Amino acid sequence: MVGQRFLEAFAERGGHAPAWRITVLAEEPRPAYDRVHLTSWFSGTSADELSLWEPEFGDKHGIDLRLGDPAAAVDREARTVTSRTGQVFPYDALVLATGSYPFVPPVPGHDAPGCFVYRTIEDLEAIRAAAEHARVGAVVGGGLLGLEAAGALRAMGLETHVVEFAPRLMALQVDDGGGAVLREKIQELGVTVHTGAGTQSVETAADGTVTGMVLSDGATVDTDLVVFSAGVRPRDQLARDCGLPVGERGGITVDAHCRTEDPAVWAIGECALAVDGRVYGLVAPGYAMAEAVAAQLTGQQGEFTGADLSTKLKLLGVDVASFGDAHGATADSLEVLYANSREGVYKKLVIGADGALLGGVLVGDTESYDLLRPLALSGAPLTAPPEQLVLPASIGAAPGPVALPDEAVVCSCHNVTKGAIRSAVADTGCADVPAVKKCTRAGTGCGSCVKLLTTLVNDELASQGVELSRGLCAHFDLTRAEIYEIVRVRGITTFARLIEEHGTPGSGASEGCEICKPVVGSVLASLGPALGDGVSGHILDGEQAALQDTNDHFLANLQRNGSYSVVPRIPGGEVTPAGLITIGEIARDFGLYTKITGGQRIDMFGASVDQLPLIWRRLVDAGFESGHAYGKSLRTVKSCVGQTWCRYGVQDSVALAIELELRYRGLRAPHKLKSAVSGCARECAEAQSKDFGVIATSSGWNLYVGGNGGMTPRHADLLLTDADHATLIRTIDRFLMFYIRTADRLERTAPWVERMEGGLDHLRAVLVDDSLGICADLDDLMSRHVSAYEDEWRATLDDPDRLARFVSFVNAPGTPDPTIRFVPEREQIRPADTLVAGPALEVRTLA
Repeated sequence: MVGQRFLEAFAERGGHAPAWRITVLAEEPRPAYDRVHLTSWFSGTSADELSLWEPEFGDKHGIDLRLGDPAAAVDREARTVTSRTGQVFPYDALVLATGSYPFVPPVPGHDAPGCFVYRTIEDLEAIRAAAEHARVGAVVGGGLLGLEAAGALRAMGLETHVVEFAPRLMALQVDDGGGAVLREKIQELGVTVHTGAGTQSVETAADGTVTGMVLSDGATVDTDLVVFSAGVRPRDQLARDCGLPVGERGGITVDAHCRTEDPAVWAIGECALAVDGRVYGLVAPGYAMAEAVAAQLTGQQGEFTGADLSTKLKLLGVDVASFGDAHGATADSLEVLYANSREGVYKKLVIGADGALLGGVLVGDTESYDLLRPLALSGAPLTAPPEQLVLPASIGAAPGPVALPDEAVVCSCHNVTKGAIRSAVADTGCADVPAVKKCTRAGTGCGSCVKLLTTLVNDELASQGVELSRGLCAHFDLTRAEIYEIVRVRGITTFARLIEEHGTPGSGASEGCEICKPVVGSVLASLGPALGDGVSGHILDGEQAALQDTNDHFLANLQRNGSYSVVPRIPGGEVTPAGLITIGEIARDFGLYTKITGGQRIDMFGASVDQLPLIWRRLVDAGFESGHAYGKSLRTVKSCVGQTWCRYGVQDSVALAIELELRYRGLRAPHKLKSAVSGCARECAEAQSKDFGVIATSSGWNLYVGGNGGMTPRHADLLLTDADHATLIRTIDRFLMFYIRTADRLERTAPWVERMEGGLDHLRAVLVDDSLGICADLDDLMSRHVSAYEDEWRATLDDPDRLARFVSFVNAPGTPDPTIRFVPEREQIRPADTLVAGPALEVRTLA
């Protein structure tokens, strides 16, 4: 990452062809990628998505990238580098960005086939392959990377242990109090933590496979897989071999300009021993070194004399942060503590004698990190009592970002100050966060500053007189959540009344728009049973029909050629042979294209509007109902075969998946909902990428929420462990209703959970501990939904008024739409391309 940042900074300053000829010798088989987010690879982020190398970057700047051919020797006198394949490259300037390598304790058995390190994508591929045949995994090292590795093992379904030689986890970042809270929260997730114990040996069987570990305190850990994450060491061998000075504990010695003893050689990143005697293992200092050297090589000034070591992470779902002088090493410093063991929250601030914030530790709640870190780095005395900075919002009102001075660093990855952000808005004309990101690079590194960045941008825009609307559209100066509460509390049953009483004055359109009408329609549909007889739960009744978008308007998905798809519900993916035959016969008779989806359903494409009721009638008569593929509602609950058939299954996943899908069918929400149930930790149903997913354990069920496998993949968070059936169902009920009640328009559960104040801990408090006192209301709303559900297809077929809308031409019922045309492909049909000549297939209409 640091080498890549050097290339970018060098190119930005004019250091590219023809003035320079740049050669990059890389050991790995792929260009630079994002190691900060490496663990996201386990939750579906691809290597291409992690890549930092733009496809045209090398050609654009004349960079010769040699993959899999690292530097093997440096001849400083001749100023040449010899690669591993024997090629020799001359240089005028040599930049060493060789990084570090994982330290593996030289204990017996450390090189057994079941032992791994956690450093590269190839390492992760090997770990995942081994995990498929393992039951227990152990991580040696309880630092940042060690806990990430433990999270990965846990997510793959392994019983997980963490072994840390220090007396607490993350010893460099947190103190004893924070370490105790962190340990407790991680153990609550089912990870066994061993602190104050080293690894004495890795035990192996006769065939070399790992069978366990022996610890220094005499304890043993039965494990099939070991991941070493016990720290890193600078990769300084090239420097040693060519006679460059290195530190006593490693690291290439450099001065304030990152230059070695040889004026033609620089070292940056984890391989360098900085002028302050420290080897920096974080990306932000490495970037600062890279930019300093890039500046010098292009005739500018650049220095590196030290860096901020603040960190903010989510480890195994636990928020952890530290900043500044976190351990109170400064003389005459004082501490301000807030600890809440019930909530699993620990906060400590270190205050200097002059009243300045020096540093701190946050565990369980890191919401204030974005404000506290810049305050600590600024060195200015606090303008508010320090206890207000750690107390919950209900107790003390903390100062906001306005309290930060302009010189406060907001983005430590790219050293962007608050003043630079304000200038990007006020002077450069950036009108939103993406524009400021592009202009300043703020928020494009680890991403931990994005929330503060957004606040600062919006504040600056407001100060410039730019009005920031939080409303749904021009017709409602209200959010979706506010509209939901107004409809629920006031018992409003029509859009007309809602816009009359709560619409934006002077908006000029009493009929609403394409934004607010579907939103209000969804709210009315989701609250229909709770609002009483004044509103029908069916979305095609009365005024409701006019509020729907095209898909909901016809209870089917509109395709690109004007035809529709029909998707019957197949709960849990379970279907009888007779059901399959019915679907096949319908598809054959109506000439439809059939596709088995990833959600364990069968989609039938190519139906015209007037065919829809005819198709539904045959499906309904065969016992099928609407799969709601057209609605912002529950789509599917995917399932593996579970213990009924699978030799690894520990619970009946199919039965639970069917129960969940039938319970939540037709539930209208801000966005579509997807779910899955896996019968064991092998996770064949991919439950951890769903809005809510369930994984069986030997003692019950684990519930994951807020996952998303779509455009912006997100790994779901573990909300419950080993829950019994009743607790599981009750918690899912509340989760869904709380989401429907508070989410924004078209907001999936993943971003909803991410933006939630207090995060997963707050969500757990609301749904399990009833911290807001609304659980009874949520339970009642779900109960009303379940009891009032009716199949929208069947209800439409039984109502002549509803059926009247299903015609291609109002003035010529039964006439097929001549614009809908198909062509044959792979013994089925597909929409005809208007650019392709040739005969097309007409739509069939069956009586």
